[in-house]
Amino acid sequence: QADGGTRTASITGAYVALYQCLSKLLENKSLSKMPLRYAVSAVSVGWVDGEVILDLDYDEDYRADADFNIVLTDHGEFIEVQGTGEEISFPAQVLEQVLKLAEFGGRQLFKIQSKVIESLST
Repeated sequence: QADGGTRTASITGAYVALYQCLSKLLENKSLSKMPLRYAVSAVSVGWVDGEVILDLDYDEDYRADADFNIVLTDHGEFIEVQGTGEEISFPAQVLEQVLKLAEFGGRQLFKIQSKVIESLST
């Protein structure tokens, strides 16, 4: 029963795996430069019981009035913003809150990704 958190975690983790793979190719001189232009992470955000929540668990995702999956770059840009009002529509101010919370969550994930990449390269 995959929810948005499962999909977004796989995107965030896949970036780390891709970075590792490309780093090995650089190390082995199979690549002349790193082809990645920016880091990528993804978060789930939902509007549940009138509150905007980051990283929904299954129950929150199931009960959400609107839920979103957002993919970001470490340069502060969006790759994908996917959201749906489930049983009701949502106002623009909810979307604004969702995007701000997604940026916050993305920044936290970029820090974690960097720590993981650093720990794997030592």
